[in-house]
Parts: sequence; structure tokens; C-alpha cells
Amino acid sequence: MLHFSGDEYVGRAAKLRAEMASRGLDAMLLFAPESQYWLTGYDTFGYCFFQALVVSEERMALLTRSADLRQAQLTSILQDVRIWKDGAGTDPTADLWAMLEDLGLSGARIGWETDTQGLTAANGARVSARLEGRTELIEASDVVPPLRLLKSAAELVFVREAAEMADAAFEAGLDVIRPGKHEGDVLAAMQGEVFRRGGDYAGNEFIVGGGEAALLCRYQAGRRPFEARDQVTLEWAGAAKRYHAALMRTVVIGEPREEHVEMHAAARDALLACEAAMKPGRPMADVFAAHAGVLDEAGLGAHRLNACGYSLGAAYTPCWMDPPMFYEGAPTSMGEGRVVFLHMILMDCVSGAAMTLGRTSIVGAEGAEPLSRLPLDLPLA
Repeated sequence: MLHFSGDEYVGRAAKLRAEMASRGLDAMLLFAPESQYWLTGYDTFGYCFFQALVVSEERMALLTRSADLRQAQLTSILQDVRIWKDGAGTDPTADLWAMLEDLGLSGARIGWETDTQGLTAANGARVSARLEGRTELIEASDVVPPLRLLKSAAELVFVREAAEMADAAFEAGLDVIRPGKHEGDVLAAMQGEVFRRGGDYAGNEFIVGGGEAALLCRYQAGRRPFEARDQVTLEWAGAAKRYHAALMRTVVIGEPREEHVEMHAAARDALLACEAAMKPGRPMADVFAAHAGVLDEAGLGAHRLNACGYSLGAAYTPCWMDPPMFYEGAPTSMGEGRVVFLHMILMDCVSGAAMTLGRTSIVGAEGAEPLSRLPLDLPLA
């Protein structure tokens, strides 16, 4: 069930250990599911419970529950998998300390990931209390994410596959957007197309919002039928082996309002300006400045967001976003081989008009390489 070659995993481990050495770390405690997947292939939603991957200079060992033992054996390169036992009053940090002692890490300088959904505040407090005076814990949530930013050729194969799924999903969804049909019909068509092509669940729910809900940037519970004149905001992603390629559109049913036409033209200009600013070695702030400049010039500054996109990769629920994001002053330099999603989002609560336009690109030597074949025209139904 491994999705990459042994050499690929060896190379990733070497990069991590080189970064550990540069920071003077004897080991890492990885709690982020994305870190565990990238490094070993371990693939599970079991991070909702306590689990930890220990990486030292020479060894890797996973502590998890019995329910994830076979998951680790069949999806990862891990050879050392240890189990903490469910029971009343069980504290798995005791098993963690026993494992660290066994690995010779008593008194070691250990980096740990805390900025992740894979470690709750309660479990983090238990880890800190258990290891106090026994090891030196160093905040190291920023170690693995930069290593994951630049995608290998093998990773980009899955990103491109995900982009094809995303395009096909939109076409399937657009076919059922018409008066009298239901928002649930669109979700079924889009998600079904991804599954038919061998894709995965995305890192967060697909967004579909008609009418007033078109102004929302998040999934919300509850579905409605479409009206004769309507607006429908969609945000979705293809997901191949957990790698994402996202897209965003607002579809207009019937005759578009003047606001829709004007907002779409500005969003299209902003997206193209952002992609033109996406140059290797330049800060991410340049892209946001292009976004803000175009939309503010069009008189839409009050209706735009304070961020216009983010990085993408292999991600787990509750969100497919990867750090870092495009926002004012964002210092991170864009590098060749990064995968990013740009979204132009305009929500006018006064007129009630919504407009979005977004697509995923690879940062190439010359700049942005958009992965979607979909036109940037205003989609009508």
C-alpha cells in the first residue's frame, strides 16, 4: 500500500535528520498526521486519539492504539510499532516515556510538534508533564512543514492526477445545477466523480452554497433547491493519495446581475495578476499585493478577504490547507516545485452578490503553471 519508492522515503528521512542536526535535536516527536504520512506512509484518521512517531538519529518508532497496528503495518515503512492499551484511567504518555527510555533518549534534546490537530491541548500538557526533568522538550512545529513544501517529481504526479479529478468534478456538478435541482445533487455528482476516478475524500468538506449561502466560505449543514435566478458558490478539490488540487467558482443560474459580471471581471484580472507575480525566489507578499491592488482599484476592497490563497499538499481533516498562506507582508519565498491554491473571493453583503474564482498551480522555473483546463469565464447554468 506504499505510494512511493523506498528511495523516496529514505531521502525524506535524510532531509529531516539533517534539519534535526542543524538545530541540535537528538530526536523528534511527530504528532501531525501529515508529517507521519510524508515521512513513513502511515495513513490513518487515528490521530483523533493519542499517537506519536519518534524519530532519532538512527531509528523510528510509532506509539499508537491496537486499532491502528495493522494500519501502520500495511500502509507504512515502519518496523517498530508499539501499542498503548485502552483502559480506565490509561495515560499513554507513560508508554511514550517507556519507549523513549528504551530508545536511549533519556535526557535527550527532543523537538516536538504542538501546532497540529494530531495533539490536543490536554495530551500536550500530559506529554510536557511526563517528560519534564527527563528530557528537554523544544518547540519544533516548524521543522517538517518546510521540508514538505517543495514537491518531488513523484508527488507532482499525484497533484496532477488530483487536478484532473477536480476539473471532472466541476463538469459533473455543473450538469446538475439548474432550477429545481438540489444542492445535495451537486455534492453527490462532484464527490462521486472524484471517487469514480480513484480519488480520496478531501481534507475538508466540499462547499456548495446557493442564494444567500453563496456568501459563505465554509461548508454549512442544510441543503436547499436552486431557484430560477440563483448564485451558487463551489469550492472543492481532487485528492489523489491525499495530495490536493483545489478549485473555486461561483455559478450563476439564469441572467447574471450586473454585480456578478463586474465582480467576475475583477476576480479574473486579479487571479491572472497573482499568477504573473508568482516567481521563484520572490516573497508570497508579492502575490497578495497583486490581488489587493487589482480588487481595490476596481472598488471592491471592502468585499475581498485578507488572504488570497495558500500552499497545498498531502493533508488530513479538518482542512486541506498547508502553511504558509498569501497575505499582506507574507515573507516566505516562493520556490520551484511548490503547489499553491489561489482564490479570489468577493462577498458583497450589501447587494447580496457573491463571486469567487480560484485554481491550483505549480510554481515552475518561469512562474505559475495552472493545473486546471477549465476556462476562467463566468460559469452560467
